[in-house]
Amino acid sequence: MRNIGLYIFAVIVLAITWSGVKTLQTNYELQKQISTLKQQNEVLKLQNDNTALQNQYYQTNQYLELAARQDFGLAAPGEKVLLVPKDVAMKYVDQKLSSQSFSKNTADDRSRYAKNFQAWRDFLLGRKVARD
Repeated sequence: MRNIGLYIFAVIVLAITWSGVKTLQTNYELQKQISTLKQQNEVLKLQNDNTALQNQYYQTNQYLELAARQDFGLAAPGEKVLLVPKDVAMKYVDQKLSSQSFSKNTADDRSRYAKNFQAWRDFLLGRKVARD
C-alpha cells in the first residue's frame, strides 16, 4: 500500500514537472518569435526611413538639376553643351571594357566539370571573379 502511494506521488510529480517543462519550451518558442518579429520590424522601419530620405533628396534642387542634365541634356545658364557622336566617343574607349565585346568574348568552351573546379578554386582562394 505504501509503495502504491509512492508510485502515485512520483507520477504526479513527473506530470507536474513535464507540464512545467512544456510551458517553458512554449515560452521560449514564443520569445524567439517575438524577437524575430521585432528585428523584422526594425528592418522595415529602417527601410521606411531610407525611403523617406530618398524622397527628400528627390525633391531637392540639386537632384532636379542633375536629372535635367542627364535626362534632357539641359545646361545651366552660361554653360555650353557639347554633343559627341557615339563613334567618336567609342574610339577612345578600350574595347576590352566595351559591353558588347565583353559579352561576346566571354564564351567559355570548357567542360562543366572544369568550370565547376575553377569556380571552387576561386572561391576557396578568395578570388572574386564575375562569371555568367
